[in-house]
Amino acid sequence: MSAIQRRALLLAALAAPAGRALADTSMPDLRPLRFPRDFGSHPDWRTEWWYITGHAEAPDAGGGTRSFGFQVTFFRSRIDAAKDLRSAFAARQVVFAHAALTDLKGRHLWHDQRIARAGMGVAFASEGDTDVRLRDWSLKRQPGGSYAARVGAADFSLSLDITPSQAVLLQGDAGLSRKGADPREASYYYSEPQLQVQGRVGFQGQEITVRQGRAWLDHEWSETIMSAQAVGWDWIGMNLHDGSALTAFRLRDRSGQALWAGGSWRSKGGELRVFSQDDVRFEPVRRWTSPSSRATYPVEWTLATPAGKFTVRSLLDDQELDSRGSTGTIYWEGVSDLLDERGQPLGRGYLEMTGYASALKL
Repeated sequence: MSAIQRRALLLAALAAPAGRALADTSMPDLRPLRFPRDFGSHPDWRTEWWYITGHAEAPDAGGGTRSFGFQVTFFRSRIDAAKDLRSAFAARQVVFAHAALTDLKGRHLWHDQRIARAGMGVAFASEGDTDVRLRDWSLKRQPGGSYAARVGAADFSLSLDITPSQAVLLQGDAGLSRKGADPREASYYYSEPQLQVQGRVGFQGQEITVRQGRAWLDHEWSETIMSAQAVGWDWIGMNLHDGSALTAFRLRDRSGQALWAGGSWRSKGGELRVFSQDDVRFEPVRRWTSPSSRATYPVEWTLATPAGKFTVRSLLDDQELDSRGSTGTIYWEGVSDLLDERGQPLGRGYLEMTGYASALKL
């Protein structure tokens, strides 16, 4: 069987349970989050991801500074159609991975993807702590709490050590984050903002040592994260220069209207404010159309929250990722700046937009 045939079978297995009615969906194991256990995998839940985004600076050959954005994401998906199969080859869990590197000076984005069924020494997601691997890509939480991210892609590489500087941020209600009007449309969700970054990035035959950087980690797992009316979401995770952290998101319907919204603000000192459904407003300012997919994305937004009114502005418009070879979607995800109402920079992080090329299916 060819690699293309194997990938098609995995995608078909993943899609098979997606149409299950919401009324048939249960919420297993509802409980307070416990660490370090909840840094690990939750295979009883349908969908899960560990998502690290960040920006870094490195010395330029000309004596200046070169800036990069990067993304490393591992997904785990439970395959209900295979749960009663006895074969060791049955794909009960599938692991996906996406990675990207944005070179702001060169105005270029590289990205790559992987997919494999869990097991057989190829892919796994540990339940005891963050330890996810897909062939030669890995994300592992080390003793002491730092993360090691290792990605060897076709056109770039990431070898990054990512260290927490603040406590875990529990999103929503003590880590249970609503995503819709039905209480079952929810996820367990925590973040680790203001992560410190060191290591190396490689591209175009060169390897550069990172001088300094900041990253953001999201870990989320859910049985039903989106309602049937939702086509996608808009999300930001922003590390502010003063040490604060801003999260905001909304889920959209086919007309582009918000079905649900939320987020949080945490000060450097740890004061947390969680946003309710009516607290968050995304308004597009400027759009960009992808020459590849022809999808049009808002690459600049105004964002109103209880913590203030902001502008979110992409640092490179062409940060679209085509992941049809793994998760089956095309989406936009890129390094962006956060500005105040006067246009002054407040922080930097990532903007993610899904469901613009086609409706997102999870």
